[in-house]
Amino acid sequence: MSNLFTFDDVSGDGVPEETRRQGPLWRHALWVAGIAGGAVAAGWIAAAFRLGPAEYGIPSAAPGSPWGLLAWCLGAGLVACAPLRGTAARIPVYAPGRVGFVLVFLGTRLALGFRPPAPLLAAGAVAAVAVALAWCVVAAVTHRTHGPDRT
Repeated sequence: MSNLFTFDDVSGDGVPEETRRQGPLWRHALWVAGIAGGAVAAGWIAAAFRLGPAEYGIPSAAPGSPWGLLAWCLGAGLVACAPLRGTAARIPVYAPGRVGFVLVFLGTRLALGFRPPAPLLAAGAVAAVAVALAWCVVAAVTHRTHGPDRT
C-alpha cells in the first residue's frame, strides 16, 4: 500500500525517474485536476484584491456570480494542462506544473477582474491552450535534437 502514493518511475526500462513522469492514468488525471483546480482557486482568492494602481491595475473581482466564469476557467485549465502532463509522461518537459498553473491562474484572475464577453473569454482559453501546446512542441523539438541518445 505504501507504493500507492509514490511518484517513482514504474516503467522499469532503465530511464532515470526524473526524466519522465510516468505512472498510471489516474495519477495523470489527478495531476491535471489538481493543477487546474488549484490555479482556479488561487485566481479566485487573488481576485479579492486589486493588483496595481486604479489607473492601470487589474481590478478586483467584478460584482456578480463568479460560478460560470470559474467553471469556464476550470474547463479551459483542464484542457490546457492535459497536453502538458501527457507530453511529460513521454519526454522530459521543463516545469509543466508551473506552466499550467501560471496559465490557468492568469486566465482566472483576468476573467474575474474584467468579466469579458463570451467570444473574448473563448479567445483567452484558446490562447492558453495554444501556449501549453507550444510549450510541449518546444520540449519535443528539444528532446529530439538534444535527447539522451544524442551527443
